[in-house]
Amino acid sequence: MDAGGARTRDDLLLSVCWLVLLGAIFIDATIPGVALSGSYGLAAVLAGALVTVRRTVGIGTAVVAASAMSFVWNDNPGSLEWGLRLLVAAALSATAVAIAASRQRREKRLAQMTLIAETAQRAILRALPTAVGDVGFAARYVSAAEEARIGGDLYEVVSTAYGTRAIVGDVKGKGLDAVQLAATVLGAFRRAAASLPDLTGVARELDTVVTSVAGPEDFVTAVLVQFGPDGSLAVVNIAHMPPVLIHPAGGAPAQVLDTGDPVPPLGLHPQPTLTRTTWGPGTRLLLYTDGTSESRDSQGRFFEVTAHAGLLSQGTLEQALDRLVSALTHHVGHQLTDDVALVLAERRSDHT
Repeated sequence: MDAGGARTRDDLLLSVCWLVLLGAIFIDATIPGVALSGSYGLAAVLAGALVTVRRTVGIGTAVVAASAMSFVWNDNPGSLEWGLRLLVAAALSATAVAIAASRQRREKRLAQMTLIAETAQRAILRALPTAVGDVGFAARYVSAAEEARIGGDLYEVVSTAYGTRAIVGDVKGKGLDAVQLAATVLGAFRRAAASLPDLTGVARELDTVVTSVAGPEDFVTAVLVQFGPDGSLAVVNIAHMPPVLIHPAGGAPAQVLDTGDPVPPLGLHPQPTLTRTTWGPGTRLLLYTDGTSESRDSQGRFFEVTAHAGLLSQGTLEQALDRLVSALTHHVGHQLTDDVALVLAERRSDHT
């Protein structure tokens, strides 16, 4: 949220607190037999939970002042009842200020942690090139938790002597351990993709690395793709969702690539196999993590990627991914339960 939106929200919340206080005063002053002056402090407590310390102090001051003046409409100046209610209002106001101060400290620490997490995420997931040769690329990373935009999903694209190579993967688990393993896999992929001619050899090297650093219950799923200059596609799938081939608008339906028999994930000694296909100019290829396909709506229905392929066949790659992310978040009611990584590639014509 930008600064202007935050100020508008704070102003609205402050108005709610004032309405609570003024409403209590009105009821106290107009309904015979009702004495609410001691509860004026609830407006301050509400402010402490919603607005800044400075604004909470303002509401609290008004609460104490109104409670002190309540003898006018309650006709009990100097009475024990009036004194006790004034004391309660003052205590609640002081408590509200303490609540606001504690909340703001927590929010500041959370903001700092979020900034650190975002910095780490950017360091691990470098921005993809918009194009390598005749293949265009776009990527998205959507975290399930707004306050912790960091996880174990990963992607990368590198240009090598053997063709343009890409990886999309998912580390089991979350938190720093998953992030560290994701960073290790990406570093190993960059080295292996540039030095090994066989894509299955790259997968075996990744398995060796994961096995050497991961715990006994840790593993990584991944799909590797090599884009040839002649329109060829080579795919190695290691326990991951197979890519989806999306033809230009008006063409054939979206196609889930057949990547062979399932194999265990990295870290569990898979025997990867290579599958080959081709794609024509204007065709797009979607690589994604299971946070996409395993997301459920309120009825428990999974998000069907191929059913939304039409969103990916038009516009720029960036626009297409924006539409897919919007459809996904709408499907789950804006409550993702797992991180999502997406890479959309497009074979462009020689004249693009």
